[in-house]
Amino acid sequence: MASNKKYETVFSLSRLADYIGAEISGDPECQISGISTIQNAKEGEITFLSNPCYKKHLKTTKASAVIISRAESCGYQSNYLICSDPYLAYAKISQLLYPLLLPNSDEIHETAVIADNVQISSPVKIGSGVTIEENTVIGERTAINAGAFIGKGVSIGEKVTIYPNVTILDGVVIGDDCIIHSGAVIGADGLGFARSKEGWQKIAQIGKVRIGSNVEIGANTTIDRGAIGDTVIADGVKLDNLIQIAHNVKIGRNTAIAASVGIAGSTEVGENCTIAGKVGIIGHLEICADCHITAMSLVTKSIKTPGVYSSSMPALPDKVWHKVVAKIRRLAKKT
Repeated sequence: MASNKKYETVFSLSRLADYIGAEISGDPECQISGISTIQNAKEGEITFLSNPCYKKHLKTTKASAVIISRAESCGYQSNYLICSDPYLAYAKISQLLYPLLLPNSDEIHETAVIADNVQISSPVKIGSGVTIEENTVIGERTAINAGAFIGKGVSIGEKVTIYPNVTILDGVVIGDDCIIHSGAVIGADGLGFARSKEGWQKIAQIGKVRIGSNVEIGANTTIDRGAIGDTVIADGVKLDNLIQIAHNVKIGRNTAIAASVGIAGSTEVGENCTIAGKVGIIGHLEICADCHITAMSLVTKSIKTPGVYSSSMPALPDKVWHKVVAKIRRLAKKT
């Protein structure tokens, strides 16, 4: 979650322990005002150890406290919080130390252009150069930052943060507690054309995009509107930067997708999936719940059994790679 620390927030180690349900070793009154990596942390900051590869830095870290598992804490002499999942604990503490700042009073910039019949709940922030077109509804404590464009008939829930230069086109529906990063385009036309002798004939894209609550959408990610029905992003979905979601795609609850993934039209991805970077998924497929697809895989058939799926070849020394390809070609000739 992107957030700027605009005011000083300090918590005692005991307060942080209570917040994440951890056990304290050391000074419970130790004051923590920030969080950093184990190599770069300084006094007043807390860090975490979730990957054993970084354990060597415990001896030299300048952090005032470390979030650590019981197994890894043996021999560490400074302040620390013991918990079963240090990475999850770090995530929770990061939100406490660096809260997302939501508006507590109306802040509507004089250069914003807002249609007369827009329904705006209070409090709300609308930044400079924002355009909001007619019949749009905006929930309370939502922040729409500089240069964003909100089209006609859009519905935006409560406590939504829209960063600068986001484009949300006509009819898009967005739930509560969402974050949309700069450059995202939601509701553009998908690739819908019919071939004719005269060339490609455009198919009107008349569906919507429906986004649930607690969704985060990364910078420059695009989500196309449905061709006839709707494109649907369910509650809790997390989308990284530079993702392409085509028309009528459905993404299930709590699925996370890394950068540069492309999902073609009318594919349905189940809940609790993870899709790693640069995966390509062709159209009209079904990916069941609880699948993990590794980086740079190409999915050409539906997946009906939960598990881990891969299709990419890891990098090899060039000469080795050429030998492997040659063997694959010889195998293909034999069959």
